[in-house]
Amino acid sequence: MTPAIEATELRRTYAGGASGGSGERSGARSATRTSRRSGRGFDAVRGISFSVPRGEIFALLGTNGAGKTSTVELLEGLAAPSGGTARVLGHDPYRERSAVRPRIGVMLQEGGFPSDLTVAETVRMWAGCTSGARPAGEVLTATGLAGRERVRVKQLSGGERRRLDLALALLGRPEVLFLDEPTTGLDAEGRRDTWELVRALRAEGTTVLLTTHYLEEAETLADRLAIMHQGRIVLSGTPAEVTAAQPARIRFTLPDGVPAGRLPLRLRAAETAGRVEIRTHALQDDLTELLGWAREEGVRLDGLDARSASLEEAFLDIASRTERQEADAR
Repeated sequence: MTPAIEATELRRTYAGGASGGSGERSGARSATRTSRRSGRGFDAVRGISFSVPRGEIFALLGTNGAGKTSTVELLEGLAAPSGGTARVLGHDPYRERSAVRPRIGVMLQEGGFPSDLTVAETVRMWAGCTSGARPAGEVLTATGLAGRERVRVKQLSGGERRRLDLALALLGRPEVLFLDEPTTGLDAEGRRDTWELVRALRAEGTTVLLTTHYLEEAETLADRLAIMHQGRIVLSGTPAEVTAAQPARIRFTLPDGVPAGRLPLRLRAAETAGRVEIRTHALQDDLTELLGWAREEGVRLDGLDARSASLEEAFLDIASRTERQEADAR
């Protein structure tokens, strides 16, 4: 079956050295811009390839300036690639826009709707431009805006505006849904509600491409993900595969008078203000040995906490490691 989304050696260059989308312009560092400048301009996306099967949630992650928004804009058909190819539902989203646009939903970082329109008026306006639009009440209920129909857009909170952005992206029953930072400005409850809605869309067969700065969000929702840095994909896979290379950690506090040096030699540890941390790639084995040692020695391990690496740890490690490599190369 044809993938819902496919990028092959995709490139995007901005003439004159300008960087990418709004989030990328604000976050790119001068050293980063210099290292990505070519004879033609600024290379925001530097030959990336990935595909997303139908019915999957795929997260595209990266620091500000990594090229996420520039990539998503190419897939949405908002610009032509400088090189390589983009395909959505088997079509070129830029050159065959009429074949792609009715089948996708797009939630941008900022909607930019007329501030004096009410929520209901905004939805009716957008529905008039959408083929086979859902009933307004259906999308407003799904996104938690039922009862806010008569409120003007300028009176909505930041989180409510993001909900309205999502409601409009869902109006056309999209086969592919692009979500660019969908939960920015939402409180914890609103974020969880949005996650449940995205999961329900996947269950119905919708393919979702998600960009987010909330790594917990990507770890919770994504079937697979890719991490971008300076216009390239540096790591991809399932969340479990991405975090597998990072060590797990065991943390606890030893009683007064029991130094970390008394631990078995294989349990090498760092101690800070009495708090001990063990980094390990063999969590079960090392935790078993630690607990056996504590029982034999009669030592209580206060605040014992053992857990696998998180996506945030993998992300930060990749970013810092890549920056060190590039600094060495410069």
